Amino acid sequence: MTDHPANGLDDVVHQRVRLGIMAITHQARQAEFGFLRTTLQLTAGNLGQHLTVLEKAELIQIEKGYEGKRPRTWVTLTAAGQTALHAEIAHLKQLIQQVEQAEMPPTADR
Repeated sequence: MTDHPANGLDDVVHQRVRLGIMAITHQARQAEFGFLRTTLQLTAGNLGQHLTVLEKAELIQIEKGYEGKRPRTWVTLTAAGQTALHAEIAHLKQLIQQVEQAEMPPTADR
């Protein structure tokens, strides 16, 4: 018996907000805290908690600095974060494929 693709989903990555953070950061190469907060429609505190989880798992790196006189926080994916995101997407694709195959109507050959 083969392992079901859902078993390969990573609980740290798969959570909706954290998956969103990682996907946006992957696309942008680097994402600013305010952009993530607005895009994902989160409070600053909620986003901060999710970033802490990802940072402790060493999936993202957080850099604090200034843009002019305004403090800024930037998020980038680590190499482990890139790997985890790609693995999560691969498992999701497998899961989608299984669901779609199960929904295919029977043919005359069956």
